Amino acid sequence: MSLNETVSALRVKIGFFGKRNAGKSTLVNAIAGQEVSLVSEIKGTTTDPVKKSMELLPLGPVVLVDTPGLDDKGALGELRIKKTRELLQNTDMAILVADPGDEDMTQEEELLGFFYEKKIPCLLVYNVKQQVSGETGKEKLKDLLVTYKIPSVEVNGLSGDGIEELKHKIGEIGHGLEKDSGLIREFIQPGDIVVLITPIDESAPKGRLILPQQMVVRDVLDGHGICVTVQPEELEEILGLIPGKPRMVITDSQIFKSVAEVVPRDVHLTSFSIIMARHKGSLAGALEAARVLSTLQDGDKLLISEGCTHHRQCQDIGTVKIPAMLKKFTGKELDISFSAGGTFPEDLKEYKVVIHCGACTLTEKEMQRRRQFCEEAGVPMTNYGIAIACMNGILDRSIELFGKNPLKM
Repeated sequence: MSLNETVSALRVKIGFFGKRNAGKSTLVNAIAGQEVSLVSEIKGTTTDPVKKSMELLPLGPVVLVDTPGLDDKGALGELRIKKTRELLQNTDMAILVADPGDEDMTQEEELLGFFYEKKIPCLLVYNVKQQVSGETGKEKLKDLLVTYKIPSVEVNGLSGDGIEELKHKIGEIGHGLEKDSGLIREFIQPGDIVVLITPIDESAPKGRLILPQQMVVRDVLDGHGICVTVQPEELEEILGLIPGKPRMVITDSQIFKSVAEVVPRDVHLTSFSIIMARHKGSLAGALEAARVLSTLQDGDKLLISEGCTHHRQCQDIGTVKIPAMLKKFTGKELDISFSAGGTFPEDLKEYKVVIHCGACTLTEKEMQRRRQFCEEAGVPMTNYGIAIACMNGILDRSIELFGKNPLKM
């Protein structure tokens, strides 16, 4: 990722859905102003989701997602449809592309109902492929659009007619979806000193900070605060050099205990992971779920899940350090499973608890979907930083910064 690139989790995700050969790829290319997706008259040309990050005013940074047709055929087609349906759940705004002359609008009717039920902002785009096109499909959907209050626009993706109006409509519908990157800005005043503890060990990426650290640094700067970034062994010396006291100390979760022993009790202390949990709207549930850790018994099944995929080192936090902490904290032999990246089990009933990473690479919508799976299965889900703070007996202290209401409103 370029240092100047907006992270995907902070972009409005706009998904293009519809049947094969409806013109989804043509529209994505026209909006992006470049050939993002391969276009042909052959049905099923798009076989995997294709993403394009761009600036689309007035929304700002967005990611356009071109998806395979929901009427794909065969064994591979079923897998593509499954992937597209996963994207349906995670999209911030849906663009449903249809042929106005299509006599069978059953699939479009189902999708419009889905977007309405899930409260996903939607725009129906009639893509006219010929100069003369039928109106049968438009007539069939007319009443449904009124009922669901879903706007529509007509374009010709090949000639470019209507593309500017389409962009304008997307901007109108997406108003309010812009991602607020504020993490701790509301808790600092200009000139406040914020100490960030960022270990540079074998698991640290070469030449850069990990994403939550980058996001917090930028947030402090946006609030006109002063960032002091150190490694753990420099913390005590730095605290002695700072005039007065820092406004807060933010640490990597895995060294919570040792940091808590050094930071004065009257200085706010939290972790990058806990800040991300609050930012994603999952802090309250994660705090409640942490209580389950002390009730675990031999043989209980746990899931440790990460939102991204990375090369795991010998002291990886998810697969090595947290399992070791759990064993020491519970004194039990636990059955631990792992998931990473875009994979997350839909059936979670066998697990006693799910421990998730900070989810810095996932959108809030994606985290909502994962929380929903857990809620439907009756399985509590907590977070790396919260679990570690709980196991170290400093959970209450780690959320004091956020006051009586730890939720991000």
